[in-house]
Amino acid sequence: MTKQARTAADFQGAAESAGREEHIAPAPRVSIQAFCETVEAAAAVQAAGEDRRMAKAHMKVQLGGLAAAVEAYRSSPTPNVIILESESHGDEIIAALDKLAEVCDAGTRVIVIGQHNDIVMYRELVRRGVSDYLIAPITPIDVVRTVSGLFSATDAKPVGRVIAVVGAKGGVGASTIAHNISWAVAHDLKLDSVIADLDLPFGTAGLDYNQDPPQGIADAVFSPDRIDHAFIDRLLSKCTEHLSLLAAPATLDRAYDFGTEAFVGIFDALRVSMPCIVLDVPHQWNDWTRHTLVSADEILIVAAPDLANLRNAKNLFDFLRTARVNDHHPFYCLNQVGVPKRPEIKPAEFAKALEDQPVAVIPFEPQIFGTAANNGQMIAEMSSGNRAAETFRRLAQLLTGRTETKKSRTGLLTPLLRKILQRQS
Repeated sequence: MTKQARTAADFQGAAESAGREEHIAPAPRVSIQAFCETVEAAAAVQAAGEDRRMAKAHMKVQLGGLAAAVEAYRSSPTPNVIILESESHGDEIIAALDKLAEVCDAGTRVIVIGQHNDIVMYRELVRRGVSDYLIAPITPIDVVRTVSGLFSATDAKPVGRVIAVVGAKGGVGASTIAHNISWAVAHDLKLDSVIADLDLPFGTAGLDYNQDPPQGIADAVFSPDRIDHAFIDRLLSKCTEHLSLLAAPATLDRAYDFGTEAFVGIFDALRVSMPCIVLDVPHQWNDWTRHTLVSADEILIVAAPDLANLRNAKNLFDFLRTARVNDHHPFYCLNQVGVPKRPEIKPAEFAKALEDQPVAVIPFEPQIFGTAANNGQMIAEMSSGNRAAETFRRLAQLLTGRTETKKSRTGLLTPLLRKILQRQS
């Protein structure tokens, strides 16, 4: 069977697989010290410390293994997490851990990296309170996943997935796509979600959802000391049963200059209660937008088919690939394709420059999109069978790693099938 002939079920399975593999909760503000015996393990742990999900954690890596750890903690307190690499056999590791226990503070969690796949030794390690055992060689994502798992209770509600949607250029319709994807997540996938409009002076989410809430995201970002789950919940405006809006004020009565982590507390509070958070990121480049994109779980770049969009999209791709080395590449889609008499760069040229296929190509349909915007409606509310509405449903599936219950037409996102299958191979 050719890649072009694969069915919607194949696409859904691939999207689910990608979502399950990549969704790792961020680690909290903890101190981590690693004592490695090999430079390969030390490099992997150091790279893990630079991962976006470890941004709040403080990582220190040194060589010396278990012996160095025992010596280090004779005269200093232990951190929240200790990572230990040993090339020794089971009995030697157990003996060294017993010595470490004599100088280790209560509550410290220990991760051991070993060379041997030995179930008897593993049971002995667990019996002595070791939190996890990794078999070398390890990768940075192994370390990230393990550290994150230490602070995620098995029966806890999953941490919400943050999806950032940003335009490669102003006016490409990124906000419209973000709002319609949010609608599809809530309406078709029945997943509780929130759309956060981060364009405080000019945001359009309130208009698109026909909402005019008295408060919103500005109340939170200008009152960082008050931010918690209950406070953020009061700022949300209910759009549908499963969709809430954190609206922008869209006023010019003050300057909206923010620091790098201005929105971090808001996103953390939303993660606790909302399985899906869609961020409508404005087209600008500063510390907080860069930090928002780097720290998101999924990124969708929206571009129009012209040269400036191609250049900007490539710049974004190159930056994010470097800044998010343990994540898959960001997704991108082409919007407003097929404007009459307008010379356009073909999708194949975008794919060649970005070394990746677009996940969707959305045609220029001014009648339906313009009417929806003026009426404060989503595309699916006007015509659920419209091709664009179907595309938004598929994008919602991809970005959340979930599938919807009802069957959909095939063939709209053939490039996406090819992209996902290539990533899985």
